[in-house]
Amino acid sequence: MVAASVSSVSDPVLPLELSGGEIKFYQDEGFLLLPGLISEETARKLNGEVMEIMRVIGLKTQKLLQSREYLEGSGLQTLVESQNLLKIAAQLMGGPSRLYLPFTAVKGSGGGRFHFHQDNNYTRFDGPGINLWFALAPMAPENGCLQVVPRSHLGGTLNSIVSGDGDGHQKVTFEPEDFLPLRMRPGDCVAFTRLTIHGSGANNTPQPRVAYAVQYHRDDVSKIDKQTGEKKLLRDFPTYQNGPVKQISVPEGKNDGH
Repeated sequence: MVAASVSSVSDPVLPLELSGGEIKFYQDEGFLLLPGLISEETARKLNGEVMEIMRVIGLKTQKLLQSREYLEGSGLQTLVESQNLLKIAAQLMGGPSRLYLPFTAVKGSGGGRFHFHQDNNYTRFDGPGINLWFALAPMAPENGCLQVVPRSHLGGTLNSIVSGDGDGHQKVTFEPEDFLPLRMRPGDCVAFTRLTIHGSGANNTPQPRVAYAVQYHRDDVSKIDKQTGEKKLLRDFPTYQNGPVKQISVPEGKNDGH
């Protein structure tokens, strides 16, 4: 059992009114770096909370370990419930927005590459979705930093296939060559669209690569059933309804965050 840490009731995310140039860059390129969106001290504390979750669910040598659970009263709860973060998402998506999914994004030491994919290769949205992805440890190519393909969102939702690693993850049907590795410091955030192709390299360092993602959708977005084409408004049929938990549980099977 992991004990919940005592966290401040204040919003950990820097209040940020984005400039027109920043919003246009995001719209044109499909991503936007937001350096120092949380403090390094906050990032260090959240790193500790994420690693406690990993201790319970089992940190393995794999390309990505995800959990949607976070403890009641934790710093992760204040991040997931951050109104400042929600406002940033709304600015970038151009309208009122709400939480879609929060999840850990940890690559263990020796963990392999995560294939290039779009988040929309998983649950299909018919409108804007965003991933606000926080570095909770230094990120560099050596430890499998996030890699994005600029302007790849402009092509819409692309065809995908199963990655072949036996974990059910998806990948696009080609290997991008013009990707950008994102070097980040603890507390930095990168925002990217649900259509932006992204992945990560292998972690060739002794330490885990620790990150946390908070995904949002605009209020008018529906999810599309891949088989029937039926649309359901996400605000009426939310994917994530759990909220904080009193105890982290060991997941049964795949606990994906897409």
